[in-house]
Amino acid sequence: MQLRLEDLEAEPLAYGTVILNKEKFIEILTEAKTQNNLSFVRNRITALKNIIINPRSDREGILNIDANGDTISLRKDVLISELDQILESQTLERAKYYLKRLEDGVQKVKTNKINDVNLSRWKEYDDIITDSLWILDKRDSSGAHLGWYWGNFIPQIPHQMMLRYTKKGEWVLDTFVGSGTTLIECRRLSRNGIGIELNPNVAQRAKELIEKEENKDNVVSDVIIGDSRIIDIKQILDQYKIDQVQLLIMHPPYHDIIKFSEDNRDLSNARDTEEFLKMFGEVVDNVTPYLEKERYFALVIGDKYSKGEWIPLGFYCMNEVLKRGYLLKSIIVKNFEETRGKRNQRELWRYRALAGGFYVFKHEYIMLFKKK
Repeated sequence: MQLRLEDLEAEPLAYGTVILNKEKFIEILTEAKTQNNLSFVRNRITALKNIIINPRSDREGILNIDANGDTISLRKDVLISELDQILESQTLERAKYYLKRLEDGVQKVKTNKINDVNLSRWKEYDDIITDSLWILDKRDSSGAHLGWYWGNFIPQIPHQMMLRYTKKGEWVLDTFVGSGTTLIECRRLSRNGIGIELNPNVAQRAKELIEKEENKDNVVSDVIIGDSRIIDIKQILDQYKIDQVQLLIMHPPYHDIIKFSEDNRDLSNARDTEEFLKMFGEVVDNVTPYLEKERYFALVIGDKYSKGEWIPLGFYCMNEVLKRGYLLKSIIVKNFEETRGKRNQRELWRYRALAGGFYVFKHEYIMLFKKK
């Protein structure tokens, strides 16, 4: 069965994707790569580029796609950029280098043990952030992400962490799961997720929201009520016949900025910074044995003010993690424009800052650690 060009044009593919006859495409690249004439290479690649831009000009069968045949799906803009690099090469050697790179990107899959990113086609992953400064306009409020809970973080954080540091089917543990943001993203990205939440009411609401999210790959989405400092992690993992998880995510209270409950086990009720750090360290101690070696731990934390003094809570927590033998890989600074606690109070906080000689918090940290 042959797919008609009209059929492909009737349903535009996501991100401007182009589907090519893989065998024919490789044949053209190989032919160009074996030439010793730069002008010939340029003419051949120019003709190929014209077909990609104007599909109806295809006379070589590059778009002659057999429904049961071997095809390759490429981002159109990235492919054109690769072809342009070949065309702009000033030497035959450089042109052949780019031809080989394009050929490898089509034929080879190059991943590492911690994610599914195909490095042979790395240019297609522009949805993955690699900078240490994140300026995000707004939180993702799609699907089950309702943003109802005072302490939840934006879904983009666990989304990015899972894309970078897990493969499909692997396991993520969130020790302060709150409204279930991490586990909702686990379902979207086909990762198994376990979340621990101290507050039974919050945990129940999280379970309800998570169940509203489609679970197309039937991954685990388990919310467990308990104290992350002492809960038996081994017993939890044993239920699923696993020994360790591949990503650890923590978004603890920023000490007492928000009081989440009256429970003395709640980190937001710690009497002072020292007690908060002790309690936080106990959580790290409890879960560290169950994070796989050389895998990653993402800590989302912010600083606080107390009695007119800036308390660098994020860096204090960072030190607690480092004391436990982790390697610091990155510190990401993420903006936030408005929290629920400061909603509709922009002018009030600006006045307080001017009067009090301080700056209004507009950032938090994502501290990334690797277990040695």
